[in-house]
Amino acid sequence: MTGLERLADLIWGPWLLGLFLITGLYLSVRTGFFQVFRCRLWLKTTLGALGGGSRRETGQGLTRLQAMSTALAATIGTGSIAGVATAIFYGGPGAVFWMWVSAFLGMMTGCVEKILAVRYREKDEKGRWRGGPMCYMEQGLGNRTLATLFSLCCVGASLGGGNMVQANSISAALEASFGWDPLAVGVGVALLTGAVIVGGIGRIGKVSETLVPCMALLFVGGGVVVLFCHAGELPVALRQIVEGAFAPKAVLGGGAGYSMAAALRYGVARGVFTNEAGMGSSSIAHAAADTKEPAEQGMWGIFEVFVATIVVCSITALVILTTGVYDPETALAAIRSGQVEPHMLGAPLSAAGFSTVFGPFGGIFVSVCLLMFAFTSLLGCCYYGERGLEYLSGTSRWKWIYRLIFLWALVWASVADVSAVWQLADIFNGLMALPNLCALLLLSPQALALLGQWQRSRT
Repeated sequence: MTGLERLADLIWGPWLLGLFLITGLYLSVRTGFFQVFRCRLWLKTTLGALGGGSRRETGQGLTRLQAMSTALAATIGTGSIAGVATAIFYGGPGAVFWMWVSAFLGMMTGCVEKILAVRYREKDEKGRWRGGPMCYMEQGLGNRTLATLFSLCCVGASLGGGNMVQANSISAALEASFGWDPLAVGVGVALLTGAVIVGGIGRIGKVSETLVPCMALLFVGGGVVVLFCHAGELPVALRQIVEGAFAPKAVLGGGAGYSMAAALRYGVARGVFTNEAGMGSSSIAHAAADTKEPAEQGMWGIFEVFVATIVVCSITALVILTTGVYDPETALAAIRSGQVEPHMLGAPLSAAGFSTVFGPFGGIFVSVCLLMFAFTSLLGCCYYGERGLEYLSGTSRWKWIYRLIFLWALVWASVADVSAVWQLADIFNGLMALPNLCALLLLSPQALALLGQWQRSRT
């Protein structure tokens, strides 16, 4: 086990996994499991309002659809394709169950994050809305130290997790499907990313608003086709998921097998990576939304987690488990021997599942989806890092230097070791989540009061 793996396992130990789940459970209980019993309300507020997605209330900031699309752009990334495959490889089918649990509880965590982000946001020198955990930590808690810690971790996460993971997965997928040189892919993606981020959050929002719905529908549609063709294996896959979560079976000689701890660790970690509920980063995008009601933006937070994990990630997981491309014995033998090959996990494993139905086109399909997913993730993550750096420095003059570093890291990660990149992602995400989860618990009475007032106004 490498030093990065030890550090990632230390950070994502039972204490942090428990904090994520306890926070989501606490907020769910306090709201009477709003995500279930008020499902009609949050769906009406989000899906029902998509027809007016370009409408603005004050003429400032992003539209609600743009804010949600920007946040989804950063969440529906490679975690939805490569991350799910990696979770199953290292944690077994049971990891999917804990991914679902973390997403179900995380729907309310995400809701509270967005409420607080809008409640404590501010305007920049150009009159545009900006905010995020650093603002509600300083203004709501009066704790600049906690806000500074979050901002430092946010910058690191945008480079180590949001940037490197996306770039690495893009290059790996395109190399596997087309034989393209990873370095050339990295340079090309960096040029495209630079052309968008130079326009700031406004251009990022417009690009995300166009790409995110298209890429989500494309991937889900392709996944449904694969699952229809392997419908007979769905009951078996669901049984593997449930049994693996609570009673993992030994699959190798000597009783070796996936442990419940591994399923929990990788399931929750990858679930958080795909929806960012509890990490606080996606609330930075929502703070820029042109809305007056904090609780109304919270509904988009629920919808965001639902789409990113419950829908998109479930499609990936079920495709892998129903098509037979994942073999637990092979996976565990590779893990025990330390001989894990790149094609055994991540995007190549997901592509193999789609190829069982689409043939050679399956790899191309996944590569195209991954390229769109990861590209939009890069846009959102760059903005998050900029906001963290802006808070730390008190000025936006360093954003151009940050953008250059961001693009350089993108190119470097295209040829980096995939295992090391994923470990870095877990480390930075965990370090960013800790101060945010503490702030959410401390500020939850205010957020829940705003949610209650808004609910009463809707009846």
